[in-house]
Amino acid sequence: MAFNFGAPSGTSGTAAAPAAPAGGFSGFGTPSTTAGSAFSFSAPSNTGTTALGGLFSQPTQAPAQSNQLINTASALSAPTLLGDERDAILAKWNQLQAFWGTGKGYFNSNIPPVEFTQENPFCRFKAVGYSCMPNNKDEDGLVVLVFNKKETDIRSQQQQLVESLHKVLGGNQTLTVNVEGIKTLPDDQTEVVIYVVERSPNGTSRRVPATTLYAHFEQTNIKTQLQQLGVTLSMTRTELSPAQIKQLLQNPPAGVDPIIWEQAKVDNPDSEKLIPVPMVGFKELLRRLKVQDQMTKQHQTRLDIISEDIGELQKNQTTTMAKIAQYKRKLMDLSHRTLQVLIKQEIQRKSGYAIQADEEQLRVQLDTIQCELNAPTQFKGRLNELMSQIRMQNHFGAVKSEERYYIDADLLREIKQHLKQQQEGLSHLISIIKDDLEDIKLVEHGLNETIHIRGGVFS
Repeated sequence: MAFNFGAPSGTSGTAAAPAAPAGGFSGFGTPSTTAGSAFSFSAPSNTGTTALGGLFSQPTQAPAQSNQLINTASALSAPTLLGDERDAILAKWNQLQAFWGTGKGYFNSNIPPVEFTQENPFCRFKAVGYSCMPNNKDEDGLVVLVFNKKETDIRSQQQQLVESLHKVLGGNQTLTVNVEGIKTLPDDQTEVVIYVVERSPNGTSRRVPATTLYAHFEQTNIKTQLQQLGVTLSMTRTELSPAQIKQLLQNPPAGVDPIIWEQAKVDNPDSEKLIPVPMVGFKELLRRLKVQDQMTKQHQTRLDIISEDIGELQKNQTTTMAKIAQYKRKLMDLSHRTLQVLIKQEIQRKSGYAIQADEEQLRVQLDTIQCELNAPTQFKGRLNELMSQIRMQNHFGAVKSEERYYIDADLLREIKQHLKQQQEGLSHLISIIKDDLEDIKLVEHGLNETIHIRGGVFS
C-alpha cells in the first residue's frame, strides 16, 4: 500500500495510482524533447523525502490553524448566519456534512464558509490499516513508474519502453535502463520498477541512486515526457530511515484521532515490517480492496503454478521409482549371473586340489544349516504344522465357502522349495535302492552259478 498522506510521491510496497484519463495504447513513441532534457546527477535543491511525499510538510501557521478550528466549531455548534431557529437546523446540516467529509459549512455572513474534507477530525469514515515497509536501499536505485496501461501491453513493448526511457534520460550512452519487475495493478494499471546503471570510462559501473533518478523524473519537462508515455505516478522504493519512522508514528495524520493512532501502533502485528496507514473515505477503502483482490489473484496464480509443478514432480517420481525397481531387478539378475560365473570359475580353478580348511569350514556350516532346516522342531516341523493348517483350512473351506485364506507368496515359495528337496531326496533314495537291487541280483546270480559248478565237480 502507498503512503499517500500528501503529495503523490512516496515509497510503497504496492503502488496505487490515482485515476487518470485512460486512452488507447499507442505504444511508447519518442517523447517530445525540450531544452535541458539531458540527464544530470545533480539533485535539485528542493528534493525532499520522496519516500513519504508530503507527509512531513506540516503547516507552520498556528494562528491560521486556530482560526480554522474556531470557524469549524462555530459552523458545527453555533452558526449565526440567519439569526433565528433556522441556525440550529443549519448546525445539524453542517454536522452531517462534517461527518460525511464533504460540503461547505456556512455559519456567518461576514466569514467565508468552512470547507469540509475527509481529513477533518469529525469525518466518521476513517480507519487505520497496515502496509509493508520497503527494505531497499537508496543505492539500489529502484524507482516505481505507474502506467495507465495493461500489463500485457507493457510486456509486449517492454524493449520500446526501455528505449523511450533512455531517451528521456537524454540518450546518454553511459546509462542503461533496466526493468526490475512488472506487476499488475487495479483499474488496468501497471507498476514497472526500473533502475539505471551508469558506466564510467574506467570500466566500472554503479546504479544511479533512487532519489537522484526520482528528482530527475520530477522535473517539469521530464514529467511531461513521462506523461506522454502513459506514466501517472512515479516514486522511489527505498526504506524509511529510523527518524522518518519515528516522526511518522509520533505525528498522527491529518484528521485521525490521536487515540485511534496510538491504538493502531499498539495493535501492529509486526512493527519491524508493517507501518500503520490511514484509510479515509470509501475511495481509499475501495482502492485497498482492489489491491488486496489483485494480490490474492496473483497468489492464487502462483499457487496454481506450484500445484502443477508438484503434480509434474509426482509423475516424475513415480516414473523414477518404477525405473529404480526395474534397475534393482536387473541388478539382482546380473548379480546372480555373475555369481554363477564366479562359481564355475572357482570350480575350474580348484579342480584337482584337496579341500582346504576354509572350504571345509564352509561345508560344516552348510551342513549345520541343512540339519537345522530338517530338524523336526525347527523349520521342518513348522512346515508340517503349516501343511496341517492348510489341510484344515481346506476342510473348513469346503463347509464354509465364504471363508478364504491365502498363503504368503514367499512362504509358498519356501514350501515348494522344501517339497522339491524332499522329492529329490526320495528320487535319490529310490535310485540307490534300485542300484542295490541290481547288485543283489548280480550276487544271487553269481552264487547260483558257483553252486552249479561245484555240483558238477562233485558229481
